[in-house]
Amino acid sequence: MYISDMLQKKKTIVSCEIFPPKMGTELERAYEIAGEIAALKPAFISITCGAGANKAGYTEELARHIESFGVPALAHVTCVAASKKDIKAILDSYADKGIKNLLALRGDLPKGMTQPAEGSYKYANELVAEIKKRGVFCIGAACYPEGHIESANQDNDIDRLKQKVDAGCNFLTTQMFFDNNILYKFLYKLSQKGITVPVLAGIMPVSNKKQIRRILELSGTVLPSRFANIIDKFGDRPEAMKQAGIAYATEQIIDLIANDVRGIHIYTMNKSDIAREIMHNLSSILED
Repeated sequence: MYISDMLQKKKTIVSCEIFPPKMGTELERAYEIAGEIAALKPAFISITCGAGANKAGYTEELARHIESFGVPALAHVTCVAASKKDIKAILDSYADKGIKNLLALRGDLPKGMTQPAEGSYKYANELVAEIKKRGVFCIGAACYPEGHIESANQDNDIDRLKQKVDAGCNFLTTQMFFDNNILYKFLYKLSQKGITVPVLAGIMPVSNKKQIRRILELSGTVLPSRFANIIDKFGDRPEAMKQAGIAYATEQIIDLIANDVRGIHIYTMNKSDIAREIMHNLSSILED
């Protein structure tokens, strides 16, 4: 099923994201995690690219495994470290395997690589346009409510986002954020720029102090004082921090649903127990 078709319905959808193991490591445990999260009946499950990012690898294998549970898979495809020939092969394979939904990303350069691969698509809008030509995929793209860390300013970032939408992406998924007002302001700015495709709100339940520090370093995400206080109070007590992180994420999601955000995308970090707790907290809220 195409994700774009799900988003035509009035009901807010909730989806999850997992990541594959590094090539050569345990795939079986990743299969187990995928099955555990599929059992929660999310609208779809997205699978990030594996290390190296220039081959489908375990991403494709996990996508096929997820589809076997009757849950649509959203496979990530990155382009900056891949040649156009590599991208063609990846798209051919997904089409042959019946994977209908792809998330088109520029991606980051792998360790040891200092510049994009020769002959690669250098920007996500170029990748979106290439996927769109196939005519068989629903295409998602990423967006950044607080601006991409490499962008000069948010207006410039939204202009680049408009290029992805104009190239043919069907929906957007945000980077994680911890203050819903940031998202609401961002959605208003998108509407002012004529960006009308559905936007899924990316929510990351934070279960430990080290995790949040790493997130802030990589993404430039702002940490609201209310959440900072939670980390200060419970960060050195793992079970308390986990419980508080689940409660905070649940509260965020409930507010988003109450404000008719089209979709919620939970960055599970492969922690199926945390995803299960959140879905349980939303069980009655998500009923028709």
